[in-house]
Amino acid sequence: MKFRENTIIVLFVLFFGQAFSQENELDTISTIPEKKLYLNLDVTSRYLWRGQCWGGDYVAVQPTIEYAVTSKLTLGFWATTNFKSDYFYPDGVSAYKGYQEIDFYLYYQLTDFLQFQLWDYYWPSVSRVEGVDNGYFNYGNDGSKTVDATLYFDFSEGYKYPFNATISTLVAGNDFRYDRNGANPKQNFTTYFELGYTLTLFENSTLKSFQNIEVNPVVGAVFNNKAEYYTYADYDKISWVNLGIGATKEFSLGNGIAMPLSLTYTHNGASKNTEIFGKDFWVATLSFSY
Repeated sequence: MKFRENTIIVLFVLFFGQAFSQENELDTISTIPEKKLYLNLDVTSRYLWRGQCWGGDYVAVQPTIEYAVTSKLTLGFWATTNFKSDYFYPDGVSAYKGYQEIDFYLYYQLTDFLQFQLWDYYWPSVSRVEGVDNGYFNYGNDGSKTVDATLYFDFSEGYKYPFNATISTLVAGNDFRYDRNGANPKQNFTTYFELGYTLTLFENSTLKSFQNIEVNPVVGAVFNNKAEYYTYADYDKISWVNLGIGATKEFSLGNGIAMPLSLTYTHNGASKNTEIFGKDFWVATLSFSY
């Protein structure tokens, strides 16, 4: 499986690198950031990540802070919480109830359309759980840390192809597979692939409330889930966990403050999905960004 993933990545880079190197009509994209500091606060009806619902059917608050170190390098912080202090539901097995996460990340712009991302995920339990060590620097098989390396392709700015793609592999942390006896943990390098498309509706509408609504269909799959990092995904085959579509409308509040409002529908197509909240999710998100 690992050789197959590497082949997919190499072919993807070579194909699009050659195709876009011969694009004569692309617009020039400035590599100089307009501002160094970016702030955002999301209030979302539930936390859904790649077809996985964390924290149950509860509203979550998610702040983001980004700082552009150079025109190519950006450092960031992201967090989420639903303010619940009980880790599990009363039966103790259904799903996570209380959930929190603190992530640090960096983006590095390799080309106009290719970005390298490195995410450090930290998802400590909201209460003490036997066998779980919430130590921040514990990347072992009893820890709450993982590192995600990502290649992000975005052809929506400056090109005539408004789609994007993500290839994401867990390269360190608690992402281990075991033998039949539940022993001999080995790094699994769980890999996720996602393809998205962006289109804008009602660009010429006379009603400002309907102008420039962005619609984003997406298809996402997990290639190798033998570490069961994706709880609601298939174990031994490609698992289509993130099939959905979203719509976003941004409103300007003045003074550089924007308020995007989005509604997203997601279907988790994993055949072994047993999530208590089902396989279909509607998520509404209100954001404030500066």
